[in-house]
This record gives sequence, C-alpha cells and structure tokens, in this order.
Amino acid sequence: MSIVTKTGDDGETSLLFGKRVAKTDPRIEAVGALDELNAVLGVVRASGGSAECVRLIDRLQERLVGLMGEVGILPEDSERYAEKGYPVLDASHVEEVEVAAKGLEAKGLNFSGWARPGAAGSLVAAHLDVARTICRRAERRVLELGDGVESDYVTVFLNRVSDMLWLLARDAEGT
Repeated sequence: MSIVTKTGDDGETSLLFGKRVAKTDPRIEAVGALDELNAVLGVVRASGGSAECVRLIDRLQERLVGLMGEVGILPEDSERYAEKGYPVLDASHVEEVEVAAKGLEAKGLNFSGWARPGAAGSLVAAHLDVARTICRRAERRVLELGDGVESDYVTVFLNRVSDMLWLLARDAEGT
C-alpha cells in the first residue's frame, strides 16, 4: 500500500474507523497538535539529552501515540475503540507524570520568573521549551472538543506534561 492514497486531495481525512471529516475539523486540529508534540519530542530525544530525559521522553511518546488514537475517534466510536483494546489514559498515567515532575523538583532546580528559552545555550532545553508550548496548544485544542473526548484525564495529563517539560528544560539548562 502506498502512502500516496490521494484520498485527502479534496480536503478531507479519515478518523480511526474510517469516518471522513474536513482536515480543518477541530478533532483533526487536536490530533495534529499531539502529533506535532510527538515529533518535537523526537527532536529532543535526538538532541543529546540526559539518559533520564530520554527515558521520560520515550514514555511520553508512547502515551502520545495512544492519546492520538483516543482523540482521533468520534464519541460514538468509543465503545468500539475500547473493544479493540486500544489504550485510554487513566489516573495512573497522570500520576506517572506527576511523580516524574516531583523527581525533577527534588533536584533543587533554581529558577525565578519567566524562563528565556535558549538563553542558557542548551539546544535540548530550547527544544523542550518548544515542546512545552506545543503541549499547551494541544491541551487547548482538546479542550475545544468539549465532551467529544471520552477520558476525563486527557487535559489533566497534558497540563501535567507541559509542567514536566518546563522542569526538564530547566534541568537540561543546569539551573
């Protein structure tokens, strides 16, 4: 099968389970922001971060792939999604990010006021700051879906992830 299907030439794309929607649909915007976050986390991973940073990014990317599926369905397909055994965010995933953030805070990072991304000269930290801003946008896009996302944990998870990315950036700066 070719990646060049030509099925999107008319400005539509498919959700999971084949439902067609406009490429400008809010659900596609949300999935796209999550995909962009996943991609920039790949840049962070390839930029030479610490082993701890790479481990945390790997877990986040794993969660984001599942989250894109969860957001990429219509509410009426939630039961079918669950029957297929696809991943759904729950409280344990939020707690996992909170534990990682607390671990970073326990390092005694020193910061005050707003960070100036890139000012410390760390490419990894600058990419993490970009990831944080994309994460915030993904959170806003998911919030725009209102009740159109099954899990109550999606926006809480994204909120925690953006906090953790901020802490990872400060850690990468050595502050």
